[in-house]
Amino acid sequence: MMNRLQRDFLTSFPNTSPWPERLRELAGEYRRQARRKAAAVGVFSGATTNTPSLGAAQEAAEKAEDAALSQIFVKASEEMLKAAGLLEVAVAAEGVAPAAGGGSDDDGPSATTNRNAGPNPERPRRIVRAPVELPSFAAGEIVTLSLTEADLAILLERGYRVLEERPVPEIGIISRRLAIPEGTTLDAARDEVRSLPSGADGDFNHYYRTEQSDEPIACEGGHCPALAQIGWDSLDPLVGACVADVPIGVIDTGINPDHDALSEARLDVHRLTPEELDPSRRVHGTAVLSLLIGAPDSRSPGLLPDAQVIAVDAFHTSGGDERSDVFTLTAGMDFLADRGVRVVNMSLAGPPNSVLQQATEELLARGIVIVAAVGNGGPKAEPAYPAAYPGVIGVTAIDRTGAVYRRAGQGDHVDLAAPGVEVWTAASVKGARPKTGTSFAAPFVTAAVASLLAKEPILTAEEVAARLAGSAQDLGDVGRDTVFGHGVVQAAGRCRLDKG
Repeated sequence: MMNRLQRDFLTSFPNTSPWPERLRELAGEYRRQARRKAAAVGVFSGATTNTPSLGAAQEAAEKAEDAALSQIFVKASEEMLKAAGLLEVAVAAEGVAPAAGGGSDDDGPSATTNRNAGPNPERPRRIVRAPVELPSFAAGEIVTLSLTEADLAILLERGYRVLEERPVPEIGIISRRLAIPEGTTLDAARDEVRSLPSGADGDFNHYYRTEQSDEPIACEGGHCPALAQIGWDSLDPLVGACVADVPIGVIDTGINPDHDALSEARLDVHRLTPEELDPSRRVHGTAVLSLLIGAPDSRSPGLLPDAQVIAVDAFHTSGGDERSDVFTLTAGMDFLADRGVRVVNMSLAGPPNSVLQQATEELLARGIVIVAAVGNGGPKAEPAYPAAYPGVIGVTAIDRTGAVYRRAGQGDHVDLAAPGVEVWTAASVKGARPKTGTSFAAPFVTAAVASLLAKEPILTAEEVAARLAGSAQDLGDVGRDTVFGHGVVQAAGRCRLDKG
């Protein structure tokens, strides 16, 4: 039979309830209850819960929140039921004794859980609502890059309003977010803007999302298998140090610069998202940065710990949806171009957009290499951008056996493959855990690009892509294919300082 908290959970979703918001609310409440109970028995300190059932309840609630954010509602329901059951056991226990050797709840599953408090068989599917499709663009907004003052005046006379504008001298003139006139459809507004002499790049304010999976699975070999897979057999300090003068740009979510893996890194983080918007979670970005520049002595050592990274936080959250819009995304690209980066890592994906395309072409023309995740929409999904734009290095994910990640996008835009299933990287607060998704494959290629540029700085973006394609280890069909591209990126040709 279900316990009281599980029954409360199952009956707490009226048809009018926004599903992900309610799940997150309940998950937060369960974590707070676990903390209060743990504090009452004197076993809770900071973010660590040493009582097995309390720690497991808190962890299950956290997993439920992550699943809700990813719209994986069946899994979210299962974890919520588990959290409710475990918390009920903890609340019923008087004077729970601390368990020895407790650890951070940010490092993965607790070693000890209550075996008698699992989810009830009568669960999830009978209460799960159909997932609400996430919006692909901002309602009522058009973005432009190169609109002249004369053409802007025409639009203002027709009822358009400037919501926000930002100089982007590296990729355009002035980027603007325009509100369309009342009663006008977005399609009609875009056509009207594009009909003007300087409005050809006008487009919707599309959203772009990170490409991580909800499938963290136990990693047995730490970071080593991924390194060996690309021929990066060890974290040789003479290799990492040689890229110190090749600035790397990253556009991602929030980042935790105080994480053990990043606290001593050469890392500059700049948030370009408007302050009035809710900030993104510092999970995805922290994991991506750790793969690149994690400290060698941390639990998630990076490929290039001495490299300089300039990171742009271009994401925000809205109703549980973590996303960046094209206005902020292109501002981040302009910012990084102005800072002189040689390569930009974009572990994100979304629809085609003329503003994004122009910004991409401007960076490539300047010799800036763009590495992007091909997306986790599945093998039959439409191509994701910016990975699918010509000249961008689109990266898919493989597991340690060389099999492609089952949710990775496929198509002619796939250029290279890299480890991206169960790769060992930093958790958001402390410690490390395995992560899965094409997002986490992209940094391996970005590191290879930076190393190649350090050795041959005069290479163009096109030449860099050709070198990596030529040295890739072929997988799948002979030659380039739509699953693995040219094959697995290899570290052949990477720079290395002379010992003398």
